[in-house]
Amino acid sequence: MIITVTMNPAIDKTADLAHFEHGGLNRLSGVIMDAGGKGINVSKTIRELGGETIATGFIGGSGGVLIEKALSELGIQADFVVIKNEVRTNLKVVESNGLVTELNEPGPVIHKEELDELTEKLINYAKEDTLFVFAGSIPNGVDTSIYKTLIKKVKEKGAKVFLDADGELFINAIEVKPDIIKPNRHEIEKYFKMDYRADEKELLDMGNKLLDKGIHMVTISLGQMGALFLTKEQKLKCPGLKVEAHSTVGAGDAMVAALAYGLDQGLDLEKCVKLSMAASAGAVTTKGTKPPKRELVDELMERVKVIQL
Repeated sequence: MIITVTMNPAIDKTADLAHFEHGGLNRLSGVIMDAGGKGINVSKTIRELGGETIATGFIGGSGGVLIEKALSELGIQADFVVIKNEVRTNLKVVESNGLVTELNEPGPVIHKEELDELTEKLINYAKEDTLFVFAGSIPNGVDTSIYKTLIKKVKEKGAKVFLDADGELFINAIEVKPDIIKPNRHEIEKYFKMDYRADEKELLDMGNKLLDKGIHMVTISLGQMGALFLTKEQKLKCPGLKVEAHSTVGAGDAMVAALAYGLDQGLDLEKCVKLSMAASAGAVTTKGTKPPKRELVDELMERVKVIQL
């Protein structure tokens, strides 16, 4: 079973704009509203691929009601902690040239009793056949060591963990050896305190250093250039797929979702890699934070090239 943990969910509003006028009037069109937050996006993609998840985390207010309703309509099981405050709303503006500007709110203040309730919920779900996906930012009132704390607790019960976070959340959580991580190029460069753009060899070296820390799999996303997938046994490289893109919003979440789904289904690494690359490419063709259709993912999988390094 896959449990996605979204501590800072959102109502995602995505809008089209011909050209952003800084300091001026901007008239939006094609406004779409979705239930969002990285873990929720992962659950939506896994559902579209044919898998099942339980989506958990924090929800509150009218936005929380909308998120639960949206997940129910998609057939996704939800088990959130209901908080006193309202969830955030994020605005993503997509210009005609493909440039995306994101205006993300910080999220609600979380109280200790609400955090304790979520912690207990996750511990109860943790079993040897459980894969947790901890993804995205955290709301106000939560310490940046929270993923480290929660990962340690669920791993003590035999569960596996997929981490997709950045900054202090990533740095702290690495200490407790999540099983799978997905930093992008910028995040891994920042972790290793590099002040220049790393080449492929340097990225591989950094990935291997993370494997040496006890992490089972390191995926380094490279945007339109593709991704690197590293385990102790295999080092794979996939060039990016050329597709008609609407925006890159949600591409990383789709990659995480497909990898988690493939691993949960017991697929071999190469099949997981092809599925994740196809799902990620498919996600950039959709509007809002909607997942790519399974038919499109299957079609794109035929075009994925896997290079053994």
